[in-house]
Amino acid sequence: MAERVHPTAIVAPGAKIADDVTIGPYSIVGEHVSIGPGSVVGPHCVIDGHTTIGANNTFYRFCSIGGIPQDKKYQGEPTRLEIGDGNTIREYVTISTGTAQDVGVTRLGDDNWIMAYVHIAHDCQVGSHTIMANSVQLAGHIHIGDWAIIGGLSAVHQFVRIGAHSMIGGTSSIRQDIPPFVIGAGDPFRPVGVNSEGLSRRGYSQEAISAVKEAYKLVFRRNLKVEEATEQIRHLRTERPQADEVLTIMADFLAASTRGIARS
Repeated sequence: MAERVHPTAIVAPGAKIADDVTIGPYSIVGEHVSIGPGSVVGPHCVIDGHTTIGANNTFYRFCSIGGIPQDKKYQGEPTRLEIGDGNTIREYVTISTGTAQDVGVTRLGDDNWIMAYVHIAHDCQVGSHTIMANSVQLAGHIHIGDWAIIGGLSAVHQFVRIGAHSMIGGTSSIRQDIPPFVIGAGDPFRPVGVNSEGLSRRGYSQEAISAVKEAYKLVFRRNLKVEEATEQIRHLRTERPQADEVLTIMADFLAASTRGIARS
């Protein structure tokens, strides 16, 4: 590994670094960090904290990964950050470890594309295959489902959940939960329809997409309470068994919402 670590980089003796990891000039890796094979750490990065990083991740210059939470309640507990495989982390991205007030760990899944200046705060749980454009700002305790896309300069309130396969336009302000498959934008966020194109590209059938559109109408167009819409979506599963997967995802998300659904 020695020839892959630039002479100006500082790697703590306790760090666990796979033999083929590349670490660029002036980067710092802390003693409780583990980095898996095939990963690349660019110049001037700091990777600290109790941080576990999987295989084939790329960190561009000036990233700050595994820093302590920006939370005044944090008292130095050994909370963690876990990053999966195949992620692209662009310039100036910051990702914090978790807090004892939540599960104690911030998580980023696999194959995510995190663009420049994104902030992922403490205790966020980010799935896989997501895209966050430049300067997306995630407050603490946010959950983001697989394949979600968040446009540049968007800000997400703490404890909000963003469902799988949703798509959020740039400069949006998200203060309540956004269900799976929904597309929209604005300040405050306003839903405008279903991410049909994204679902089609990922192999979902026309039957499933049609069922999602019907579920969308129940939530956003029929003036139903969320509980009423959820019950009707569960009933819709019996009428459209071929779409059971997507309807279950939608119904379960709605049933678990605590901040309310963004429907303005």
